[in-house]
Amino acid sequence: MSVRLYVGNLPQSFDNKELEALFASVGEGVRFKAVQDRETGAGRGFGFANVNDEKLADAVIEQLNGREFAGNALRIERSERRDERRGPGGNDRRGPANTSNVARKAVNKVVHRDNVEEGAPDPRWAGELAKLKGLLDNQKAAV
Repeated sequence: MSVRLYVGNLPQSFDNKELEALFASVGEGVRFKAVQDRETGAGRGFGFANVNDEKLADAVIEQLNGREFAGNALRIERSERRDERRGPGGNDRRGPANTSNVARKAVNKVVHRDNVEEGAPDPRWAGELAKLKGLLDNQKAAV
């Protein structure tokens, strides 16, 4: 059975070949896929690796967790399967029939407010602001 590993604390931009070479240094049979933002296509700082062997998965975690990669210390751990996140009765824990005590950690959660603090960007326009910043960066690079 395949083991899925969470690979976190990745830099915003990195070379996939370098990361694959790092995994290959532990053993063969590690497949990695980075998670990208749907709107901008930029890396979100994490991804998932699939490993065919339990022993190899343990070796990857032991050897690479905390190891520096492109200036960041990697965070590698076993990933929680989607079916394990379901509460009693087969309902997803995010659904209305949530009876489990499992709570998702709210980190960097944007709360909608009509009045925006002075000088702070409006969180409702964060996606558009990111696109505009990218366009400006591309124009500056072309000059």
